Amino acid sequence: MTTTFITGANKGLGHETARRLIELGHTVIVGARDPERGAAAAAALGARFVRIDVTDDGSVTAAAADVAAHEGALDVLINNAGVHGPHGDPGALTGADALSVFDVNLFGVVRTTTAFLPLLRRSPDPVVINVSSGMGSLAITHDPSRVESSVIAPLYTASKAALTMLTTQYAKGLKDIRVNAADPGYTATDLNGHTGPQTVTEGTDAIVRLATEGPGAGTGRFIDRAGPIGWS
Repeated sequence: MTTTFITGANKGLGHETARRLIELGHTVIVGARDPERGAAAAAALGARFVRIDVTDDGSVTAAAADVAAHEGALDVLINNAGVHGPHGDPGALTGADALSVFDVNLFGVVRTTTAFLPLLRRSPDPVVINVSSGMGSLAITHDPSRVESSVIAPLYTASKAALTMLTTQYAKGLKDIRVNAADPGYTATDLNGHTGPQTVTEGTDAIVRLATEGPGAGTGRFIDRAGPIGWS
């Protein structure tokens, strides 16, 4: 049985990913910052809850220790937790704004991946999935036919571009682990005020695909629900 840990899984894409993977037979651990919401989500899904704040080293270390004590190993880590940050005119951005967005969207992935690597290495087929975005793709955001080209979200887009590059570096450096990035697409979630045209189920297609592939499926890829996508 595949054991999967998902950050930011109390709602939105993380919650739906958990639901779908449980249906497919995964043992899912719901990771969330808020203990009440996380526990409620896990109970509704039939999963186990582990509190994790990806911006806090101690919280991330404690979450990994909890999984080590209860499950003993991890097959799939899904770095899903994310924040949007300021949008519109970038003229008033501050360093504090940038730090707060990158602390979740990029640094949080580093903290969590590092903490869970020993558990992943106990799996015969370890997988890391980073939930990135087409909003971080130069190709997509410069394509006038794509809605992403009309959105100004400077810190979100920059952090997701960095996350995709980080994914490729992990894939090159961690030879024993498959590391890939998923673009959910423009999906109706709290992150965008539920304005996206895709359902949350459609938005999790790429994540679920990467989480259920067999050994040898490939590493260092960036995909959406239709397949590989351009980044540069």
